[in-house]
Amino acid sequence: MKTVMLLGGAKGVGREIVKSCVQKGYNVAFCGRDAKLGEELTKSLNSPNKVYFHQINLNAIDSIQNYYNNVIQKFKKIDALIVYSGITPIAPLVDTEEEIYDNVFNINLKAPYFLLKHVLKSMMKFKSGSIVFFGSAHMDYGQEDRTAYALTKSALYTLSNHIAHHYAKYGIRSNYLVMGWTHTEGELELRAKEGITEKELKTEASKIIPMGRMLSPNDPVPAVMYFISDDSAMTTGSLIRITGGEYI
Repeated sequence: MKTVMLLGGAKGVGREIVKSCVQKGYNVAFCGRDAKLGEELTKSLNSPNKVYFHQINLNAIDSIQNYYNNVIQKFKKIDALIVYSGITPIAPLVDTEEEIYDNVFNINLKAPYFLLKHVLKSMMKFKSGSIVFFGSAHMDYGQEDRTAYALTKSALYTLSNHIAHHYAKYGIRSNYLVMGWTHTEGELELRAKEGITEKELKTEASKIIPMGRMLSPNDPVPAVMYFISDDSAMTTGSLIRITGGEYI
């Protein structure tokens, strides 16, 4: 019986991964700021013994460690960690305030780093594990108004490769999934703040993405399920692009 832990998971693609894990019969732990969202998803899955939601503050290291401790207490081990959570504020380099910079780095990079500090120790003990990082096409240089975000996604790619190289001897694998422009709640909220409607967003995206549409929250899920399965036992240090052909 596999236990899958997500950093994030209450919304968007993360939520679809939680659902897929339950359908496969896995134990699954996920987290988020909104307790109501987490409780609603947990209840809808109708598998109380296999699902654990943890309300979390990703700016607080203690909260991250508590999440790890509770997952271990409930499920005893972690077979896979999926690093999904992240924020994407509009922040060009020349206009980035320190508060925005700190928030992006805390949530996108510091939180995964310190969760991995604990999860890797558990995986080393059992001599197995799979880590999946959710990356972005911004990782190479990013759009002009996503500077801090681009830096965190590039750093996560380095971290994924670091783990793949140095922890393979413990049977631990690490892979990086580049997720393209995706129709999630977070994306819709961000564009609404810019005065862009959902219809306008889809129309704009269809002109930019070579395959003609935005990703749905389900599009990246099969790749994630492959990475955490035994079918990918010898797959580590890889990068897969699920972007509809988009390169930023």
